[in-house]
Amino acid sequence: MVDLGCGSCATTRFLAERFARAAGVDLSRVVVEHARRADPSGTAEFRQLNAAEPEQVRALHAELGDADVHLRAVIHQSEPAARPAIAAAVATPAGRRGRAFIVEALAVAKTVIADAVRDAGGPPPKIARVFAHGLTPAETEDETVPELLQETGLSALASARADLVMTECRADGSSRTGLPTQWLVAGR
Repeated sequence: MVDLGCGSCATTRFLAERFARAAGVDLSRVVVEHARRADPSGTAEFRQLNAAEPEQVRALHAELGDADVHLRAVIHQSEPAARPAIAAAVATPAGRRGRAFIVEALAVAKTVIADAVRDAGGPPPKIARVFAHGLTPAETEDETVPELLQETGLSALASARADLVMTECRADGSSRTGLPTQWLVAGR
């Protein structure tokens, strides 16, 4: 299992408890170092990898062979020019036999995020960090992710829309923010 764009590594560790081998990969060296420290027992493996660099992704596939891939909230906040490479970074490690589980924000999520930012107490800390890092969430059209995957040779085997409930409450403490997302299971 490859957790592409593993971030905090919590999902990678969860996957490592359910799959024989789980590798969390992320662009950020700092994130990878944090992930290793947060997993002292070595339940999962972590490595720095730029998913927009085809050579690095091919080397990962050469090492691991066909693998299942998890991708959450990476394409919609990537630079538009990098999105095809990110989609290819899903398809390459999946190879002929692997499956990919992709969760990405829908375009309407931009409105939900904007509402959270405008709350009287300001945005929840996690949303504030997204903007502090210069990320631009929900900057894709709803068709973008399925189209990018199709261009790589992957087909959507299943898909649905759901609210991804975030862990933080709104500034007034009233409710958790639900981010409208689409999920897809893809393969060849």
